[in-house]
Amino acid sequence: MFDIIIIGGGIIGSLIGRELSRYRLKTLLVEKAGDLADGSTKANSAIVHAGFDAEPGSLKARFNVAGNLLYDQLCTELSVPFKRIGSLVLAFSEAELPALRALKQRGERNGVPGLELLSGEEARRREPNLSLEVVEALSAPTGGIVGPWELAVAAAENAMDNGMELMLDTEVTAIERTGQSYRVTAGGKSLETRLVINCAGLCSDRIHNLVAAPAFRIIYRRGEYFVLDRGEGNFVNQVIFQCPSERGKGVLISPTVHGNLIVGPNAEPVPDPDRRETTLAGLAEVRQAASRSAGTIAFNAVITSFAGLRATPDTHDFIIAEAKDAPGFIDVAGIESPGLTSAPAIAVHVAGLVRERLGPLEPRPDFNPSRRPMIHFAHLSRSEKAAWIRKDPRFGRMVCRCESVTEGEVVDAIHRNAGATTVDGVKRRVRPGMGRCQGGFCGPRVVEILARELGVPLTAIRKDGPDSLLLTGATKGVREAVHA
Repeated sequence: MFDIIIIGGGIIGSLIGRELSRYRLKTLLVEKAGDLADGSTKANSAIVHAGFDAEPGSLKARFNVAGNLLYDQLCTELSVPFKRIGSLVLAFSEAELPALRALKQRGERNGVPGLELLSGEEARRREPNLSLEVVEALSAPTGGIVGPWELAVAAAENAMDNGMELMLDTEVTAIERTGQSYRVTAGGKSLETRLVINCAGLCSDRIHNLVAAPAFRIIYRRGEYFVLDRGEGNFVNQVIFQCPSERGKGVLISPTVHGNLIVGPNAEPVPDPDRRETTLAGLAEVRQAASRSAGTIAFNAVITSFAGLRATPDTHDFIIAEAKDAPGFIDVAGIESPGLTSAPAIAVHVAGLVRERLGPLEPRPDFNPSRRPMIHFAHLSRSEKAAWIRKDPRFGRMVCRCESVTEGEVVDAIHRNAGATTVDGVKRRVRPGMGRCQGGFCGPRVVEILARELGVPLTAIRKDGPDSLLLTGATKGVREAVHA
């Protein structure tokens, strides 16, 4: 019997798991994909929002501002890259000035510090690449950028270090109330638990409906992005927004914590949660909109594009509450933007909801909030590199030249708690395949290392999901089968 089963291993589920690992609880995190952070968490803008956009009094406003304040300590403890670089919201005409000033007033009501209106000239002094069309800008110095999938993985790893259990490739197919507890059918197994926390993201309405009457619906909104080479990472110094509209916060331009430049997203409703493909029309829309903010973006330096889906609730606000007709079943659903920013504060709040249901929680006396830092060989001094190579010669074998990732780093990423088991899992943890060649050279080597370290054949290694096998057999065998 578990005390708590958390459904969904994105940023929300992982941080809730980490928060609950502070207490003497038997907690299990189940994720239907083959890795953590495999849904919306891996495909978003990676922005830590200041909190001026959310409607005052909403859950979005409350948790955005509170979550933003937690990021410095959280990312230090988990050894995750985070930079508080600030943000600008641009107005391109006199007609947009009332909306910009309304954002400032809204942010001040939400408790966002340091908001300031800048003239177009001052905005361009701070950001020389901005368009001459900019007539005014709202500055929010508390905005930032983070590695979203790295934060989710780090939180789950730290939670496991403190006793949480994890099951991947484990899809929940049924939930049944049994007296004062729940029976969860997941991955063909029957699991008993006192509480269920629904953090299933795009599928959270479906999970809710397994045990309770329908109460909300998730709408899928696709956003498409460009990622530019590191040589363009200094194009802007902070996050550049446009005035938001009814479709969202608009197309942004931002550095990433790893030195790239990200541009996007658009916002397009799609009929199902598997529509993650990019489109010519969508990317053209992103390019055209972004060029209004800065007309000299080097789109010839794009190294990849991607699309992510947002779990937009029909309630127009976060859903964080115990289901009315299912005591002990807690929904944490519809966590669209600013969900990444809000996640640390949501996790603390959900721990409070658990306390209300289970009573006082006994702290774990040996809880360790710090995660062992990842080894990033490229960032070490020469003496530190030499020391690691003496300790383990695999740190002297380069796997990914674009990102300067060594075999030792890949092996370490595989053997940690919540370790990588797929090519994309390795990529999210230590970045082979994130550079210019996008895995063209390092991909086969990562496959070999995964197979060796996991003790499985090469043909068992997946790129990411269950239907993404990379190899089917030896070339000779395939050719013979075709001609047989």
